[in-house]
Amino acid sequence: MEQNLSNEVDIRKEKISKLWEMGEIPYKAKFERSCTIKEAREKVGQRVKIAGRIIFKRVMGKFGFIQIRDFEAKIQVSVGRNELDEEAYDFYKKMIDIADFVGVEGEVYLTQTGEVTVKCEKITLLSKTLRPLPEKFHGLNDTETIYRQRYLDLITNEKSRQVFLTRSKIESFIRRYLEDHGFIEVETPVLQTSVSGASAKPFYTHHNALDIECNLRIATETWLKQCIAAGIDRVFEMGKDFRNEGMDPSHLQEFTQVEWYASYWDFEDNIKFFKGMIPKLLNECLGTTKVNYQGQEIDFAGDWPRINYVEKMREILGFDFLGEEDVDEFKKKVVDSGLFFFFFLEECKTVRTLIDYIYKRKIRAQIVNPTILYNYPAVMIPLARRNDDDKRIIDVFQVVAGGAELVKAYSELVDPIVQRKTLEKQIEEKAQGDEETMDVDEDFLLAMEHGMPPISGLGFGIDRFVQFIFDLPNIRDTVLFPLMK
Repeated sequence: MEQNLSNEVDIRKEKISKLWEMGEIPYKAKFERSCTIKEAREKVGQRVKIAGRIIFKRVMGKFGFIQIRDFEAKIQVSVGRNELDEEAYDFYKKMIDIADFVGVEGEVYLTQTGEVTVKCEKITLLSKTLRPLPEKFHGLNDTETIYRQRYLDLITNEKSRQVFLTRSKIESFIRRYLEDHGFIEVETPVLQTSVSGASAKPFYTHHNALDIECNLRIATETWLKQCIAAGIDRVFEMGKDFRNEGMDPSHLQEFTQVEWYASYWDFEDNIKFFKGMIPKLLNECLGTTKVNYQGQEIDFAGDWPRINYVEKMREILGFDFLGEEDVDEFKKKVVDSGLFFFFFLEECKTVRTLIDYIYKRKIRAQIVNPTILYNYPAVMIPLARRNDDDKRIIDVFQVVAGGAELVKAYSELVDPIVQRKTLEKQIEEKAQGDEETMDVDEDFLLAMEHGMPPISGLGFGIDRFVQFIFDLPNIRDTVLFPLMK
């Protein structure tokens, strides 16, 4: 196989040398297209100038076909001696190969079988390739090649092209939707000096010029809230976050998330806003509100049921867990209830991580249709607003579908005294062995002490949402160039 590829590369190198000898430039500077291939398919009876990569070639004596494609579409081109003179046709047969980029001029017509085709009146070699396309042209199967050479995957795999085209449309839609509702997009630092905005383990790095230790941001939350304090009533950012956590099919260490924050909203306003956005997004990007996920049809139109997180956990545990402060005592009660054997719970170092462990296996995993979970234990999120009726509960909601968490949002904590206490509690949890805790971010607290209005914010992971709507086995299938070992 390697020998055959080497021979093919040598043959193409010889062709490139011959092209130079002929006075033919094998790598042109430009080509003036009259339209894209997708547009050309709608121009039957009209003359077009299109360009793309050859993905198929068949020569039958003095006539044949090629297929060329760009990212959005492909089209058939008929090439024959009736349209090209002998010299041009000989050049096409001998010097132009599959994978080369070409420019084609001619009229668009329909074949007897109804295939949209361009009758080639002129073909121009635009860029000569050294390597052929993969043998399994109708879609790569080797995961290593797909991730390391994504360009080959996109050339050969229609589903991959659709995933990344749709991802682009999703990001564009979200930006337009937010801007249409009065949100302003900003950019906040990726390099930070405090771990804040979420419960996660960060990546660390050293800033040589300032001689300080920094971390890559795990969320944009605390910076965007400072924008609210500055008077930007509605603000959002779509960008990369970084969390130095374990790898599995549903988690990335470098991922894309949009976060938005609105002054004077509570979490109920965010529920309405998100619930109004998602069906419109799906209709525009997929043409339907229905998603096929792991063998089940999930419809995002209509009403979404609600589950009270705290009440459901009480029902599962059989006791009121909100007063639990000692993780070992809590574990004992959970084991005594018969929910789990002790060794399953050993990784849980704090009350927060133990609650989350139970929730993910006993509540989240059972949810199929889009469902709103609300009323979370206060210990879960130090940045969320405490409920007015019970300070042990926070005004939080998540949307879960197919057992996957799609979004998290809450009424924001804007009380600087309570906020300092919750962040100091994070330091205690870190001492207990929990590596996914926040620092006491003094810059953020200072901004809060200067005053913030009521706020509700929301975080929405783009990668996981794309994985969900396309039912992809691995979240890396949503990223053009995932990090490889």
